[in-house]
This record gives sequence, structure tokens and C-alpha cells, in this order.
Amino acid sequence: MPLVAHSKLPTFERLRSEGQTILRPGEAIQQDIRELHIGLLNMMPDAALAATERQFLRLIGESNAIIQFNVHIFTLPEIPRSDKAQQHIDTYYETFEDIKKEGLDALIITGANVSQPQLNIEVFWQPLSDVLNWAEQHVPSTLCSCLATHAMMELKYHQKRYPLNNKRWGVYSHQVTLAHPLVRGINTQFNVPHSRFNQIDRQQFETANLHVLVEAENAGVHLAVSEDGISTVFFQGHPEYDAVSLIKEYKREVFRFIAGDRPDYPVFPHNYFDITAQAILKEYQEKISECIDTGKEVPTFPEALVLSRVHNTWHDTAAAIMANWMGLVYKITHHDRQKRLMDGLDMSDPLGWKAAK
Repeated sequence: MPLVAHSKLPTFERLRSEGQTILRPGEAIQQDIRELHIGLLNMMPDAALAATERQFLRLIGESNAIIQFNVHIFTLPEIPRSDKAQQHIDTYYETFEDIKKEGLDALIITGANVSQPQLNIEVFWQPLSDVLNWAEQHVPSTLCSCLATHAMMELKYHQKRYPLNNKRWGVYSHQVTLAHPLVRGINTQFNVPHSRFNQIDRQQFETANLHVLVEAENAGVHLAVSEDGISTVFFQGHPEYDAVSLIKEYKREVFRFIAGDRPDYPVFPHNYFDITAQAILKEYQEKISECIDTGKEVPTFPEALVLSRVHNTWHDTAAAIMANWMGLVYKITHHDRQKRLMDGLDMSDPLGWKAAK
């Protein structure tokens, strides 16, 4: 929780200049320990719907031991669903219309599967645009994950993503490149998983007057923020992933190859499987080749043997960044969810971060 500068002690100003969250008495008196209402727009496909819920709710729930979080999950009805997934949505999800009536303190928008060469012809493009436009006017801070980042960059900043020569897939080492309250107190070098075929480069973020906070030499920008420092947070990686997420994805690609849905056998995700796990999976690949040549039954994927060989090397930092984000949202949001920011804040610099740079 933030410190309150209840006196003129110079240390308070020194800490504020270093990026520490320091509330002035006038700000602190407007705050009490209250709940935050967080929206989660889950656009992921059916197979990943529940896992994505768990991943983001876990990060939110771990971010603060005092604040109470009410998470309002919704999706876009235009996204085709199986009967089972639709029943889950009908039973547990809210509607965007109801969420607009009540308001949100923050919003997370997940990635989504794409089937078209251009985002603006996807079935979800217009309804997603409606959510993004509404959030810009009514929500203190929106966190865009992966495809949502690409959509926001195209919709608002006219910066289109471009296709990579090969899928960016695996766990990559990143560095903090700019001091900001979102990255305060975290390791300056840490891992983040990526899984995408397209990219937005640093130059494109900077052309849009956005601030790049974290990037990797061989994976590009992971974390950036809007010009005002907080209204939009951009993730290009997947810090919410579980340790097993990339195993599940690799397994899915292997069985796509077996089914003839892809021409080549998938390569290993970067920096994810250790030598022993790779040996187990290479042996399995050889068995698959033999089965295809001889018509034998495909053996069981050796997931159980590999699970103990993979490790989550990114969650702690992801949780720390989420905790920082929740703390910043708590600091700037109004008690009344119909009002976007606390009274008296500078709309162009609600954190006071730009003024302190």
C-alpha cells in the first residue's frame, strides 16, 4: 500500500522522485480500503477459455492481500463457440451491456485466435473496437494482451502488425528499458513467454508516442504504456502463462502434424525444454515417423515424462508487475465507477510520472 506524505519530510519527495507511490493528504483522504472491479474480456478459443480465466484471476488475486477484487468476465458473442463453451459463457459470464452500466476500475483484454489475413476483417473486429473505444473514455486503465495490443495499435494509432518469418514461440530473456511505476521493484532482467506469428516493433510504439518499458533483443517489445503512462498497458508476450502452457501448445502442434493439418513437425519452443526433455520428445518424434511409415498406432504423447522437466521462470515478475498495476489503478480510480479518474488528477499525467521524469 502507498505511503502518505502527512508531513513535509523531504524524504517523501525524494522517494516520489525515485518512482515510489507517495500520496498527498488530499489524495489519501479520498481513498479508503474498498473493492476494485476488474473486467476481463476473454476472447480465447474454447479449449483455452477456462485456462485463461484461471491464469489472469490468479495474477489478480495474488497482487494484493488487502484490496478485494470483483472480476467481471465477459466475451464477444460474435466469436463462434461450441455448445459446451457457450453454456459455460451463458452460465458464468456477464454481458458487455451490463458491465457498461456499472462501470469498471480496470479492464484486461486477452488475445484471440485469428482466421483472416487482416485483423479488421475478423468477426470480432467491430465489437472489440466498441469495447476499446468505450474503455478509453470510461476505464482508468486497460491492459491489452497479445492480439488485443495489436488491435489497439491498429485501431487507435494506425500501426499495423507485420508477419514474422517464423513463429515467435518460447521463453525469452527481457530487460527493463525505462523506469516506470509498473516496473518498480522487479528484476531488471527476467523471462517472458511469447507465442505469436506477428509483431509490433519498438519503432512503431515510439511513432505512436508510447513508452516502451520492457523488451528482448530476440523477441521485441513486451511491455509498453500509453503516452499518459497508465490509461493503456500493452503486453506483447504472455506472462500469464502457466508452466505447462507451452507443453500443451507443442502437443497440439504435434497432433496437427499427425492429422496432416501442418506440413512440418513443430520445432521446440525457445529456451523451454531442457536437454532431457528434448531427448524424450525427439525419441517420440522418431516413433511418430515410424508410425506414419508403417501405419502403426500413434503412441501416447509423453507429457507426464516432460512435465517435471519444465519450470516457470516468469511468474514472480509477472505477479509483481500485476501488483504494481493494481496499486496504480487503486491510486487513480474514483469511488464512483461512472467517473474515470479521481478528482483533481492531471488527465495527461494521472500518475505524476511524466512530471517526475
